[in-house]
Amino acid sequence: MKTLKDRWSAKTPTFWKKVQRVGLVAGALGAAIIAAPVALPAALITASGYLVTAGGVAAALSQLTKEDK
Repeated sequence: MKTLKDRWSAKTPTFWKKVQRVGLVAGALGAAIIAAPVALPAALITASGYLVTAGGVAAALSQLTKEDK
């Protein structure tokens, strides 16, 4: 558990910061589609659910990477 805590607070490499931003944008886009006040096709709602999940996973995993010293 300590290793996980150390990785979470360690500095994130530049490449993984970009991956994290892309993941956050993908998750936000998917959430916006799901929360849209208009009726959308079921396939689009399903795909946006996957987009939220993939974006969240990418953002979280990229946070757990750390630079080599």
